[in-house]
Amino acid sequence: MSISFKDRVAIVTGAGGGLGRSYALEAAGGEAMSNGASVTEYEQMEEMVARAKEKWGGVHILINNAGVLRDKSFAKMEPADFEFVAKVHLFGSAYATKACWETMREQAYGRVLMTTSSSGLFGNFGQANYGAAKLGLVGLAKTLYLEGAKYNVRVNSLAPLAGTRMTEDIIPEQAFAMFSPENVVPAALYLVSEDAPNNAIVGAGVGGYHSAWVTMNTPVILPDGERTVEGFAAHWADISNREGDFVPQSGMEQTQRTLAEIQKLAAKQG
Repeated sequence: MSISFKDRVAIVTGAGGGLGRSYALEAAGGEAMSNGASVTEYEQMEEMVARAKEKWGGVHILINNAGVLRDKSFAKMEPADFEFVAKVHLFGSAYATKACWETMREQAYGRVLMTTSSSGLFGNFGQANYGAAKLGLVGLAKTLYLEGAKYNVRVNSLAPLAGTRMTEDIIPEQAFAMFSPENVVPAALYLVSEDAPNNAIVGAGVGGYHSAWVTMNTPVILPDGERTVEGFAAHWADISNREGDFVPQSGMEQTQRTLAEIQKLAAKQG
């Protein structure tokens, strides 16, 4: 299976070093153009996309990679620390994607990659700002995959494990070499390839790769007389049971599954 990016135009934010640089260099031999635009300024993102279109005729791939850290426990975190991290990661990715979105729809082709994190998916001490922004990106991706589907625009999320300038103070020095950004590149490039999946959440790094999902279980329908705090507590073991959980394909499925279980119960009661 050969994966080619011939004649594809890609924008990689935060490509000056670390992961972004590794993504950009994977297509060595192609043309490149640097751009110092800030992802936090939408007008600058629009200008960046316009320059790429002017030079190469379109934009087919966007890898949202730009990021920052301001780690502190939530008790010590200033509101400005929260706002700044959210602005770069969440708003920055939204701005860059918005700047490309109409072009991708018009050309009936687009591949967008959001950079999420295990901190967003699973939590991490001292990263309330970062985790909130990173899980927000998953929510953004899950809506955009629905809105882009009929235009052949696919949107996925990647949670990388990599040693970069942003993480060098977090990863122990003796382990830092194991977290080479190059180990993340294969997953990232597949997720923006022509045969990419849609709505995937993938973890990659240190040579290991996995998928992650947002799931729900089958709704438990409480009888009228038990729809109380005490009734909910009494059924908590069933409500929190993950046996038979599944991955909804849209937010509406939560409602649909609940209504379906109510209808099943009503049919049984005759």
